[in-house]
Amino acid sequence: MTSVAAAAAGPTGSGKRYDMKKSINLWAFPYPDKMSLEQCLRLAKEAGFDGIELNFDLDSELSPKSGSKEFAAIRQLADKIGIAISGLCSFLFWPYPLTSHDPAKLARGLELAGLMTRAAHDLGTENLLVVPGAVHIPWRTDYEPVANDLCERRAKEAVTKLLPQAEKLKIHLNIENIFFNGFLMTPMEMAAFVDSFHSEFVQVHFDTGNIMQYQFPEHWITYLGSRIRNVHLKEFTKKGTDSSLESFRPLLDGTTNWPAVLDALDAHNYRRYLTFEYFHPYQHWPEALIYQTGDSLDRMLGRK
Repeated sequence: MTSVAAAAAGPTGSGKRYDMKKSINLWAFPYPDKMSLEQCLRLAKEAGFDGIELNFDLDSELSPKSGSKEFAAIRQLADKIGIAISGLCSFLFWPYPLTSHDPAKLARGLELAGLMTRAAHDLGTENLLVVPGAVHIPWRTDYEPVANDLCERRAKEAVTKLLPQAEKLKIHLNIENIFFNGFLMTPMEMAAFVDSFHSEFVQVHFDTGNIMQYQFPEHWITYLGSRIRNVHLKEFTKKGTDSSLESFRPLLDGTTNWPAVLDALDAHNYRRYLTFEYFHPYQHWPEALIYQTGDSLDRMLGRK
């Protein structure tokens, strides 16, 4: 078939339509250097996203510097624009791990996670991504490795301490799978960890890209099933050997079997957010990444 004939034949997708929601993480935007939070919210809406995932840090308006009043104002702004806040996550679980040998860092991590839980409530989302611990953090030289059994014990203790406030505020503590941290390395381990709390407010934030180096997201989804409360779509390429953040790619520019991933989610009646997570805003015309991702998601979900 010639290229002209192939183009005339129409799209090469499965033709299925998936009833899931489109979301994008704030890290894909040049915030706060080149765009305000309001500009990011409006751009996400204009690009056709149903929701946006925000990130809690130490310095911005999404930080401990803000309180309930400020977070409620952000929620009202999002409501005015017409875009939902699909969840809250944070890089702060890495400098302040919930399994650290350092009592001060562990305590600070718990304090920050508590503030995130309150912020999530005030922002009007029911989802907080939680990194419960790490055996090893390859990109940090200040984290002494923690034995696997000790890591699991400390992680369970930390989540147990966070759970009463989360249940009171009706915030789901969604545990993320992260292959690079050496903890919860299989779907069976993840399921056992989540199930051990016997609470509807401890679920899974499943990340497709974080296991792609050695495993396959569709396998995890099939096993975890209804435990999955939120999803990160991180494209990953197995064509290279780099195991840093540079291995993550714009959506569809990788080796993920997206039809298999979507079918696995659909088989468990997943109807919540699919959030594109990316850490490299385009240096020039950053809005292009947002529109490209929106278009890719539309095609994946059968909207185009």
